[in-house]
Amino acid sequence: MEGFADLAAARRWAAQFVAWYNEEHRHSGLRYVTPAERHAGKDPHILARRHALYQTARQRNPQRWRRNTRNWKPIGPITLNPERDCLAGKAQPEAESKRKAA
Repeated sequence: MEGFADLAAARRWAAQFVAWYNEEHRHSGLRYVTPAERHAGKDPHILARRHALYQTARQRNPQRWRRNTRNWKPIGPITLNPERDCLAGKAQPEAESKRKAA
């Protein structure tokens, strides 16, 4: 793999990747919705439609389904760095008390 010709080429590649990742990539950790759909709050509707589709397919052909269908329930809050959020949550009350005292 070769590097980028210049900084502008690297920036173009990064911008295209970010657009693809957020707008097109169906993320397994988000139950196969895109990050943009999740951010816009569309995931509950999308997942409900998928659940209904799977239930219909299961009713039409029950012998195909040995187990339950996929879990299409919306996921709760997510974080990139849960360990840092945990530490930040512990530090927050102290910061709040200092702010109130000031």
